[in-house]
Amino acid sequence: MAMLLLAYTLNFLDRQIVGILAVPIKADLGLTDTELGLMGGLAFALFYTGLGIPIAMLADRHDRSKIMTVALTVWSLMTAICGLAQNFWQLFLARLGVGIGEAGGVAPAYTLIADIFPPEKRARALAIYSFGIPIGSASGIIFGGVIATLIDWRSAFFITGAAGLLLAPFFRKVVRDPRGPRADADRSVSLRMVMATLLGKPAFWLLCIGAACSSMMGYGLFFWLPSFFVRSFGLTLLDASLGYGAILLVGGLAGIWLGGALSDGLADRSKGYYALVPALAFVATLPFYALGISATSLLPSLALLLIPTALGLVWLGPVIAAVQGLVPSTMRSATSAIFLFVNNLIGIGIGTPAIGWISESLKASYGDEALRYAILSGTGFYVLATIFLLLAAVRLPRDWHQS
Repeated sequence: MAMLLLAYTLNFLDRQIVGILAVPIKADLGLTDTELGLMGGLAFALFYTGLGIPIAMLADRHDRSKIMTVALTVWSLMTAICGLAQNFWQLFLARLGVGIGEAGGVAPAYTLIADIFPPEKRARALAIYSFGIPIGSASGIIFGGVIATLIDWRSAFFITGAAGLLLAPFFRKVVRDPRGPRADADRSVSLRMVMATLLGKPAFWLLCIGAACSSMMGYGLFFWLPSFFVRSFGLTLLDASLGYGAILLVGGLAGIWLGGALSDGLADRSKGYYALVPALAFVATLPFYALGISATSLLPSLALLLIPTALGLVWLGPVIAAVQGLVPSTMRSATSAIFLFVNNLIGIGIGTPAIGWISESLKASYGDEALRYAILSGTGFYVLATIFLLLAAVRLPRDWHQS
């Protein structure tokens, strides 16, 4: 479990480091906000989402440890190559490569954890694994800011990529697939069978769309908030990385654990709580984001943003646990990959570029403050997420797999 968490931490470190490095990359390569959004969102999402499903089908049939080790090696190598980019297209293609590697890193891990932990502890176990998101994102933001300030942005990519390459052989040695060789019947599960099962479970698709709507705001904030602090409050790159990294780490860990603990505690009453808990958390984020992004001084903004940062990540443990509970164990990797496909293609592929595009379109009217209003407009994604998760909460008890 510790090794899975460490790999996931590097996964998000490599994924999110571009958010803090966007400031020096934009200055060095002369990129627009729209190009930054495409590089930070669509470039990663294209192959990360597209390849996730076929790789997950392999993971349902073969050694998940081997698959994740190869994935860790590929995404780390491509992260290092990002440091060699000389223009937008070179960086775009390198980020495509990071997405190719990370496509095999998450869905197999979900199913490993689901096999190891019993259902009544599964949301908390997946919450602990999901700690990799705030730890990796905060580490990427802080580490990227420090290295970019002391050396340059290219060195930040080189060092983080090297860390993953060094971890890969240890990951393979420590992480073992507990299920052993698959039976012939298990190997006969096809993508068509998985899709046929999921089409009869509306709760799955409601969870997918709800999580995707929340991720449009979540990934957008991961990418754009450091730039917001630099532009609207005049912070240095280093100060912005330390400030946002701190609230992401503290708030993220608290929110993820809260979601896992609450949903595991309430799920005996109804499986619908796996969706209801995060839905209520999303509603609670709205006033705090409005106040935090609208604040005109730094300290109140940081303090107010700590709360919705926590609440915005409550969904991870409950929703991922619900996805595991909707299907038999032989379909979990593929089902997780389909969930990640919808969530990340929309969340990363649309959310990050959308905020960049809105910022660019408002620049003539608001100048450097355009990003503030672009982020505020993104809170509407949480409203949509709430609606879909409330619908999922009604349907989950009926769609739950009876093992």
